Amino acid sequence: MRDHALAGGGVADKKVRKPARASAPGSASCAPDGADAQKTPGKRKRKRRRKHGRRVFVRGDRSTPQAEVLVPASNQAEPAQPASAPAVREARHRDDQRLYAALDLGTNNCRLLVATPTKPGRFRVVDAFSRIVRLGEGLSLAGELSDAAMDRAIEALGVCAQKLEGRKLAGLRLIATEACRSAGNGDTFIKRVLSETGLKLEVISRETEARLAVSGCSSLVTRETEGVVLFDIGGGSSEIALIDTSRRRSPRLAEHIVSWTSLPVGVVSLAEKFGGHVVTPESFEEMVAHVAAMLDKFEGRDRLSHLGDPSRFHLLGTSGTVTTLAGVHLDLPRYDRRRVDGLWMDRESVDRMIVRLLSWDFDARKANPCIGAERADLVLAGCAILEAIRRQWPSERLRVADRGLREGMLNEMMARDGVWRRTKRNRSAA
Repeated sequence: MRDHALAGGGVADKKVRKPARASAPGSASCAPDGADAQKTPGKRKRKRRRKHGRRVFVRGDRSTPQAEVLVPASNQAEPAQPASAPAVREARHRDDQRLYAALDLGTNNCRLLVATPTKPGRFRVVDAFSRIVRLGEGLSLAGELSDAAMDRAIEALGVCAQKLEGRKLAGLRLIATEACRSAGNGDTFIKRVLSETGLKLEVISRETEARLAVSGCSSLVTRETEGVVLFDIGGGSSEIALIDTSRRRSPRLAEHIVSWTSLPVGVVSLAEKFGGHVVTPESFEEMVAHVAAMLDKFEGRDRLSHLGDPSRFHLLGTSGTVTTLAGVHLDLPRYDRRRVDGLWMDRESVDRMIVRLLSWDFDARKANPCIGAERADLVLAGCAILEAIRRQWPSERLRVADRGLREGMLNEMMARDGVWRRTKRNRSAA
């Protein structure tokens, strides 16, 4: 299972412990069926005595993202069956692993991560869920969440509730963003979620949303970086944070935010206003101008102007727009987070991808494996927001982040509990 890096270098840990040899079918045994039958009973007993007290690996069910689980060898007297997902979770609890969960219900997506801290600044994902629910569909026109949109979101939240049920969690945070902030019936929806799923959602402010985005992407800002324009293009709003690290650098990147704004526009609302199925170069420029007018009202937009040369700062995007753009850029046969997260794209590459997407009709966008039917009518609206940001802060490089609010919440909860400080102390004592 790959670690998410949050504090220092963005490269995930790749060390994998090799399973110890075990005789039980369905566990870590490498011997062919019937191999033990050729051995005398005495030899088999001696082998068991030698293994007494050791820990062996038992493979988990493929339905769970946790690949391996540690079980005492003394429990393996009888042939073991492949572990089910609940059994894997119970074994994890017996090992006293600290689990944290973070859920982000946005205007377009519902996402959940369950993770356990590993090395300082890192965590391993134990379970995950993501579904496009389009909670904000029609919100910009009606001012309220529709019944169909709320039903879709509650269905997805029900899946999340099932994944959280029975887990012993050291930390849990469940947030909702722009759709619930701006909808006239947002409070009613939050109460319905609690009643039908048992999940108590916290509607966060735009400032908190910007801070969490920065916290979630902190490991992608390298030590030599002097300035960053970090943006999160959402479904109903877009958060932008200007980060200045030219004078000093602390472990908490959010402390270096010198200015931030939340634009009341996202891919869903912009596509509903200008159209998302048929997008011409002319209508695309109208969308860019619409967003640019909002940026002109951002009073803190010049807080990185002292850096001068565009090579001294870069853009950092965390959203479905930039990850989709990166997937198309790489010509991926299917979306692959490992290749996208942390990818650098130069200015010319981004230009080419936007022109390429503009040349495709709706069906061509829908057919691309990194876009698909669920994003085909939204991706160019996202590109228009991206283009307005690029024109406001012309940089030579864009870094792509497939991470964001959930990672930010996990990072803050784990740091608050000091789990990584204890890890350092334990290693020093050893």
